[in-house]
Amino acid sequence: MKNLFLSFTKPICLPFWWQDVLIAIPRIVCGFWLTVYFGSAKFGLPWSPADNNLGLFEVAFWFPNDVAEFGGIFAMFPVFFAWMGAFSEAVGGIFLMLGLQTRLFSSLVLCTMLVAMFMQQFQHGLWNMLAATGFLWVSLYTLLMGSGRIGIDFLISKQVHS
Repeated sequence: MKNLFLSFTKPICLPFWWQDVLIAIPRIVCGFWLTVYFGSAKFGLPWSPADNNLGLFEVAFWFPNDVAEFGGIFAMFPVFFAWMGAFSEAVGGIFLMLGLQTRLFSSLVLCTMLVAMFMQQFQHGLWNMLAATGFLWVSLYTLLMGSGRIGIDFLISKQVHS
């Protein structure tokens, strides 16, 4: 079990530290934007807008209705998918910023962005898909590489090896 945890947590480190800094910048910026600007409007966090009147980890009342409009399985379980989507943006953004369990939260963000792109924004054209597409690309490379040296995953994997 320890080996599975370590293989999923241990990031790929590039040859030079400055390369890890360069790949950390988009991860940190996108994590910040996800949690502060996108997720906190739908999911109750301490920095959620006060006028949204959300309790901690509560989903905005309107979001399950939006998710149900996607049809299919989303219409069958709109509260579950709304909670998962809002959680992956709000909490996943925090974890991406910190570089903690980067691959796990990258996979959640990637799935959420695929849904946002093709179920929500596709019919409105490419321009409306750009934000979700950007988050998708960042989550894709962090899913593959992990946090690099600039993240808690690196510290955890070093500690486990010691």
